[in-house]
Amino acid sequence: MNLSDSKKKLALAGVVCGIVAACLAALGNPANMAFCIACFIRDTAGAMGMHQAEVVQYARPEIIGLVLGAFIISVATKEYRSTAGSSPMIRFVLGVIIMIGALVFLGCPLRMVIRMSAGDLNAWVAFVGFILGVGTGVFALKNGFSLGRAHITNKSSGAVLPAVVVGILILATCTTLFKVSQAGPGSMHAPIIASLVGGLVFGAFAQKSRMCFAGSIRDIILMKNFDLISVIAGLFVVMLVFNIATGRFVVGFNTPGVIAHSEHLWNILGMYTVGFAAVLAGGCPLRQLILAGQGSSDSAVTVVGMFVGSAICHNFGLAASGTALNPETKEVVAGAVPVNGKVACIICIVICFIIAFTNKREEAK
Repeated sequence: MNLSDSKKKLALAGVVCGIVAACLAALGNPANMAFCIACFIRDTAGAMGMHQAEVVQYARPEIIGLVLGAFIISVATKEYRSTAGSSPMIRFVLGVIIMIGALVFLGCPLRMVIRMSAGDLNAWVAFVGFILGVGTGVFALKNGFSLGRAHITNKSSGAVLPAVVVGILILATCTTLFKVSQAGPGSMHAPIIASLVGGLVFGAFAQKSRMCFAGSIRDIILMKNFDLISVIAGLFVVMLVFNIATGRFVVGFNTPGVIAHSEHLWNILGMYTVGFAAVLAGGCPLRQLILAGQGSSDSAVTVVGMFVGSAICHNFGLAASGTALNPETKEVVAGAVPVNGKVACIICIVICFIIAFTNKREEAK
């Protein structure tokens, strides 16, 4: 079934993905998060010992399900294509940059939309930065930006990441090798089976609908095409209804428990970085996982970059902290972006500009 040939089908795909996210939130995933690619990659990296932040260590089955869902549906519908060779090291760097920007903001574009649906005004502020970042990427595209053409490779090459996530699933469920948070966001999760099934369903529908948060804004700016935004709208509406119905809809900035901060400039710049880098890489964090699942080794390299980026953020103190309630004084402690994170974010933006304007189509081979 082709879900990308009409806005109604695209909106339906978004509704299904929204239902998955709502179910996972109801079953135990962190408040105002439900489904976040950046956060879940960070947690999985922590589980594998890539960083030592004890409160964010858990091998998230949703990430595994996303890759496998895209892989299975693409094979079943004969859309699986093993490709590679389009500036892999630059894509790796862009993956690192995407993660740094996301953890300065505290969430990927998917979580940004989910936070928006829960009344988090910080996410609405960040949305401005995301649009500006995507717009900057579009400007680069119009000025000839290209990372070159990917080439068909051996079919087994594209299946490496799906095989790796299967290995992670086996190790996470059958051994005690991986770390598991006993407190904090990493300790909050839906049951493994529900998370895995949710990831599989989300991955399949995201693959068939070409869901991409950066791509939807890019298409509007570049071609005045509103098709892909229909998927995002469907997900947003479902999550809005869910949040209102369950009392999770709270309009405000400093709201304890939602893992967010109110440093507006850095919310904007964090998501500006993500939007800019995502356009250059050819897709948002979710889209990179889906493309990797359907055979793109270039996207798989970007995903590896995101894992490394999450480790860098927590090993070198770049990640922001969320607003919290002091358990002793009961006072609200505002979240913040550390100086290291601010410096890293600016450096990432500079690197994005260098990548954007030193890689031209006429130079691509």
